[in-house]
Amino acid sequence: MSITDRRKFLKTSALGATAAATAAIAAPALAQSTPEIKWRMPASWPKSLDTLYGGCEFLAQRVSELSDGKFKIQVFAAGEIVPGLQILDAVQNNTVECGHTSPYYYFGKEPTFTFGTDLPFGMNVRMRNAWLYHGGGLDLINEFHKTYNVLFLPAGNTNCQMGGWYRKEINSLNDLKGLKFRVGGFAGIILSKLGVVPQQIAGGDIYPALEKGTIDAAEWVGPHDDEKLGFVKVAKYYYYPGWWEVGPTVGLFVNQQKWSELPKLYQTILQSASAETNQWMSAKYDAQNPVALKRLVAAGAVLKAFPPEVMDASWKAANEVFTEMSEKNAWFKRVYEHFVAFRGDQYLWNQVADHTMDTYMNRFRQKV
Repeated sequence: MSITDRRKFLKTSALGATAAATAAIAAPALAQSTPEIKWRMPASWPKSLDTLYGGCEFLAQRVSELSDGKFKIQVFAAGEIVPGLQILDAVQNNTVECGHTSPYYYFGKEPTFTFGTDLPFGMNVRMRNAWLYHGGGLDLINEFHKTYNVLFLPAGNTNCQMGGWYRKEINSLNDLKGLKFRVGGFAGIILSKLGVVPQQIAGGDIYPALEKGTIDAAEWVGPHDDEKLGFVKVAKYYYYPGWWEVGPTVGLFVNQQKWSELPKLYQTILQSASAETNQWMSAKYDAQNPVALKRLVAAGAVLKAFPPEVMDASWKAANEVFTEMSEKNAWFKRVYEHFVAFRGDQYLWNQVADHTMDTYMNRFRQKV
């Protein structure tokens, strides 16, 4: 073997040894960073709701795809392993690793939970996402959620909701007195100031309660979901807007210990899949609600706007409640002040840009 050949042999051998050593180190390291993990995710939604429950399935699918099948989340509908309104308890106590729900369902434990979903007379979906992702909102509410041993990841938005289905017309404030109304979260406290008797009922139980007359009215989400739940068959007056849910976020509560045990890669995957689901759900509702609304009207729904008197009284009552809560709850006051300041700037910009353009275009909606 010549000197040149010997040098080539030694160089090749050295490179091969280095590559083998690198592979020997990298393979176990990679295996450690991508272990096989299985989580359970109960939801607050019945399977019939293909956008809310469908969003859970979409999220689980994306987590599996992004982890090459190593991180799997099994989805359960409301009531299968956890009642629809007990997701927080199950996650907090580590009965399950995570759960998909609406944080404001748990305002009875602590009113600050309402900010995870939406504050009545709050912000639309774009404004909320701006607050959560770039305005410091998500960091602030997760500082609060940590006191309940959970982390919250936005993973869906239903966009501005409808005001619900009523057996009788709402022409004045007097028509609200004594009204047994299924309404979610914080809005019930506000409406009770106007004489409403709020009822918190899980989505799958609303129809029978409305059909039997146990309640007089009910709100859920909007045309696409409301059509699936059949409300037009038992209450024909369909009111708007749902001022209590202007841009309501839904998403994942994750147990803090389980989150900290996840490899960093899987934390990133779960955050990315949740953010993707947030966009997916909002876009799907926008695509489906217009055609569903047309079908509901054709099926007999009477579409009506809340009278100005009702809207103004609701706004007044809402701000009274916010003031009362802020005076006695430090967490609520802290998040509320942050939220309201951001909301003010957002509506300033909205009035200049989107609102002006939307108002102009609506003049020509039926002429094009």
